[in-house]
Amino acid sequence: MSKIEIKNIYKIFGNHPEQILPMVRDGATKEEVRDETDHTVGLDNVSLSIKEGEIFVCMGLSGSGKSTLIRHINRLIDPTSGEVTVDGVDVLKLDHKELLEFRKHSMSMVFQRFGLFPHKTIIENVAFGLEVQKVPADERKETARMQIEAVGLQGFEDQYPAQLSGGMQQRVGLARALATNPQILLMDEAFSALDPLIRSDMQNQLIELQSKLKKTIVFITHDLDESLKLGDHIGILNGGRLVQIGRPEDIIMNPADDYVKAFVKDVNRSKVLRAKTVMTKVEQFDAKNINPSNIYSIEENVVIEDIIPKVLKERSTINVVDKQGNTMGYITANELSDALTKH
Repeated sequence: MSKIEIKNIYKIFGNHPEQILPMVRDGATKEEVRDETDHTVGLDNVSLSIKEGEIFVCMGLSGSGKSTLIRHINRLIDPTSGEVTVDGVDVLKLDHKELLEFRKHSMSMVFQRFGLFPHKTIIENVAFGLEVQKVPADERKETARMQIEAVGLQGFEDQYPAQLSGGMQQRVGLARALATNPQILLMDEAFSALDPLIRSDMQNQLIELQSKLKKTIVFITHDLDESLKLGDHIGILNGGRLVQIGRPEDIIMNPADDYVKAFVKDVNRSKVLRAKTVMTKVEQFDAKNINPSNIYSIEENVVIEDIIPKVLKERSTINVVDKQGNTMGYITANELSDALTKH
């Protein structure tokens, strides 16, 4: 079920964006528009659908338009042209009061630089959104404590942001975003300022929280490994244009153009591709290739990194099964080699 729909969004920055719009619609590139008109194309005819309960990762290099895109969802930025709907509601038609209520109750945002109030304690920071919603003091304090515990910061409630490390401050930012129980979580380069080990820890924590909370999360990053780790679906932007949308496996196995190929060329595929992506389906598999005495069963979503020793060293045939234990297909050394080397 679609939670967020973005249709044919154009965003042009400059003094006369409406006058430049036809030029962009006719196919002018971001560089051409900049050189000829002194305007900047932020987004160029972007359309996408984000499902309820998924992590949708939007990635690209600096200037690709990814942060501009996420700010259209909560209407921090208005498009030059296009539509944005959330749960069927046309966000662009909301008046000022309706927009404030929409932001208060429907979504929260986590920023790269944390955005914490230095003069407020951790529990006061986490409870801030509830305070804006005019939730009674006792209730918001209890909710804030629960979220602080959820991100592993119990015991730090009465400290101030300056007393915490960068990773801990980002945990506070995440707890604050979750405290209002939003349907949608917008995360703009939320982990980019963190050291690699702390960043990996935050990614794991987000995955763990998401497995319980099932929020709709839009996550912005320039890091491909982060995209592949977090994303149920990934959208890749280049020069304001959306060049590919797909599951992590789709992006790796079938890059849409040279830009995407450059992103994925050094990826360790074994850590991304899953058994169901690599297998040959039952009806297409030659049963003569099966050694009945050396069959090893795995579930469809197991990453192939975990089966490489079985296949390549022990020469096992992998029987891929669904959650009910039904055989979906098989993996031999041939399927595995093809998946790891396909260009």
